[in-house]
Amino acid sequence: MHEENKAAANGCGKVRSGTQNEAALLALIEKTGYSMIQENGQRRFGGPPPGWEGPPPPRGCEVFVGKIPRDMYEDELVPVFERAGKIYELRLMMEFSGENRGYAFVMYTTKEEAQLAIKILNNYEVRPGKFIGVCVSLDNCRLFIGAIPKVKKKEEILNEMKKVTEGVVDVIVYPNATDKTKNRGFAFVEYESHRAAAMARRRLIPGTFQLWGHTVQVNWADPEKEVDEETMQRVKVLYVRNLMISTTEDTIKAEFSKFKPGIVERVKKLRDYAFVHFFHREDAIAAMSVMNGKCIDGASIEVTLAKPVNREGTWKQPQIGPSSENLLGFPKKDDSHQKSLGKPASLSVRLNRQHSPSPPEVERCTYPFFPGIKLTPISMYSLKSSHFSSAAMHLDYFCNKNNWAPPEYYLHSTTSQDGKVLLVYKVVIRSIADGSQSCFMPDKLCATVEGAKELAAQFTLLHLAPEQAYITLLSLNAA
Repeated sequence: MHEENKAAANGCGKVRSGTQNEAALLALIEKTGYSMIQENGQRRFGGPPPGWEGPPPPRGCEVFVGKIPRDMYEDELVPVFERAGKIYELRLMMEFSGENRGYAFVMYTTKEEAQLAIKILNNYEVRPGKFIGVCVSLDNCRLFIGAIPKVKKKEEILNEMKKVTEGVVDVIVYPNATDKTKNRGFAFVEYESHRAAAMARRRLIPGTFQLWGHTVQVNWADPEKEVDEETMQRVKVLYVRNLMISTTEDTIKAEFSKFKPGIVERVKKLRDYAFVHFFHREDAIAAMSVMNGKCIDGASIEVTLAKPVNREGTWKQPQIGPSSENLLGFPKKDDSHQKSLGKPASLSVRLNRQHSPSPPEVERCTYPFFPGIKLTPISMYSLKSSHFSSAAMHLDYFCNKNNWAPPEYYLHSTTSQDGKVLLVYKVVIRSIADGSQSCFMPDKLCATVEGAKELAAQFTLLHLAPEQAYITLLSLNAA
């Protein structure tokens, strides 16, 4: 452990009083010249720092810090994070009790400093046996707008969103898989900032707002998977979307091989998108430049580099929410706001917000089946994640949305000291794009097969960051 780390730990061997905390924070302010303001459940150190001129740092300069000891404050955190560079702003989330909420956001003056912080401070031991997690901050600027008339074009949707909300930068609309003249009934709206997106969501979210006479569905878009630059530099697989359903793998391979025969290793097509594997990365880059926007069987395709599945062991910000200040935490014994999302009871979350209502429980009502009711065959992947009440179903849904193969479960057993058979599942997630895989296995055993599978799915979701907006941190207790 580093010397300054030891000093910080030794200085907090005993619980500090409120007076001692205040004295330590005042000493930090006097030493650094930074300001410190507490408001809306957070305490802001800096933002901007002394002598700062110009606009705030751009996106990509902020990191998320989790697993902070609840009695650790800025006087200990600032010296740690200054190791990576100059801090523009540190926002520590606070409880009414005066404890911190276990997480913070640190914005540096440059992206390079933020990346260095992730590299050297993730899994850093801030106190004996206490390791923090540091990763890129999710600064979501994109909204999902559903129930849009399928006949509307991109320009119409863009103009309408600019009329009803401010700060719109772009609209992303995908053609229907079977009829390219129509959209898929939804769009993604990109805003100039997280704040602009949050204000737009606040205006549209009540459910009464209508576009073209339709009540639209509004929520945060799933953040794009973050893959480090070093990994992306090795990718030699292209992701091709907006293909015709009828287009074959042989046709795709032939089209991508036209400008240089023999460069394509194989093609994997799923519905209206495909992954094109190349023998060499330079050929993949060249093909992407040539083929993006080209027509295949009458469809204008989009071509990008495929993003590999997340590597095992990469720590991620455990939250996807309407605001960076809204985070779910592990439930406490005295928590009266705990919500359970079905069986088993260990799959529980707690909303740690000050002004927002708790998310609704999963609907479990049954309804009578009347004669004449029309039933329509559908795929489970066309539903919303809120329709699923188990972690195993959530995981299957999440893999499908990310274009991964379905999760594979491998059962293992052991015998306890009293002769009882205990079970645990290993979950393997395979990337369709590059054939890589990640493995996840919880560190707890279960007495039943069902409980072991559910626990393994919970554990995997925790590491992959589940896409549903209100589940961000799962309490992993053995069944």
